[in-house]
Amino acid sequence: MAEQRLQKFLAGAGVTSRRKAEELILAGRVTVNQQRVTTLGTKIDPDRDLVTVDGALVSAPEERAYYLLYKPSGCVTTAADPEGRPTALQYLRDVRARVFPVGRLDYDAEGALLLTDDGELANRLAHPRYGHRRVYLVKVKGDPAAEALERMKSGVRLEDGPARALEVSVHEHAEKNVWIRVVVGEGRFHLVKRLCEAVGLQVQRLFRPEFGGITVDGLRPGTFRALTAGEVHALRQRVGLASGTAVPGPAAAMLPKAARRHGHGPPPPPTPRPAGGGREVAGDDRGSPGGGREERPRPRAGSRP
Repeated sequence: MAEQRLQKFLAGAGVTSRRKAEELILAGRVTVNQQRVTTLGTKIDPDRDLVTVDGALVSAPEERAYYLLYKPSGCVTTAADPEGRPTALQYLRDVRARVFPVGRLDYDAEGALLLTDDGELANRLAHPRYGHRRVYLVKVKGDPAAEALERMKSGVRLEDGPARALEVSVHEHAEKNVWIRVVVGEGRFHLVKRLCEAVGLQVQRLFRPEFGGITVDGLRPGTFRALTAGEVHALRQRVGLASGTAVPGPAAAMLPKAARRHGHGPPPPPTPRPAGGGREVAGDDRGSPGGGREERPRPRAGSRP
């Protein structure tokens, strides 16, 4: 492995952010080969040099796995379900890394779900203190009154304490229903549904178009893809695990794929295949619900196609 600056190595190993790593070095809490280092910019060879922080050995980061799944409705995001329901992990059956979901999506909700084996990133994305915003598109029955949307922002009292949405706005009018855009700052159980119900809105459908600015555009329900290096870096920036300013994510411009009718529910979880079989990719027709023709998503008014 090529030489790199000490503070970059510490941040990449998941010890802390690069800015905090610089503070550790200046405070004399870092040693390289048992020699205390207090000079910023010191370079090390991660394959040869022994680095400690407060006496604890720091190892070079292992290769991590990051995947984005378009979770369909009708599956849970836990690793296993005592009721025998399909799980999101079944859609990643050919991924060798032991990934786990970051946060949860309700059984009947759909959309972006991040799965990784990077525990530190997952913890920061899930914990409210790091300010990760969660964006949802919610189809509600009828035309909601402006007062109801304002109440969601000003705050309501739920059975587990007060809660509020950071943002609420009308996204698109349908024939008999309305899609609203709801942004929350925590991942409490059924939070978006309960916020809506608290102000008298009946939820018809719940869709998460993106996670950390990474959208499911180009994916179909039940399919997934690996994150790019740039997307991983942007996620780490958002929660202070990488240097620089977090890059704003793209706007949630698209509604979910059209719902299947007349008994066509969510796509079934993948069935086991003999060892040596090929790996499923996002373009595999087995991920298409109902096995029928895929309808093109509708762009939001005023957005680029």
